[in-house]
Amino acid sequence: MSIKFTKHAEKDYRKLPLPLQKKADKQFVFLIINYRHPSLRTKKMSAESKFEARIDIHYRFTFFIDGEDIYILTIGMHDEGLGKK
Repeated sequence: MSIKFTKHAEKDYRKLPLPLQKKADKQFVFLIINYRHPSLRTKKMSAESKFEARIDIHYRFTFFIDGEDIYILTIGMHDEGLGKK
C-alpha cells in the first residue's frame, strides 16, 4: 500500500508544527501496515466510505482506501481534521 495526499491534505500537513508532522509520519507508517492499528483508533465515518484516525489526542486525519492506495483527505485539530470546519 502507498499513501497519497490530496492537495488540501498536503497543505494541512505543511501547516502542522514539525513535532506534529513527525507524529503524523509515525501514524502513516502504522496506516500502511494495518489501517486498523490500535494506535490509530480508526473509525468508519457514518454512511461514507471514509475513515477517521488519530495523530494524537487533539489531531485527526481522514482517509479512504482505493485498491492499494490510501488517500489522505484532511489533517488537523479534531473538527478540522475530520473535515467539519
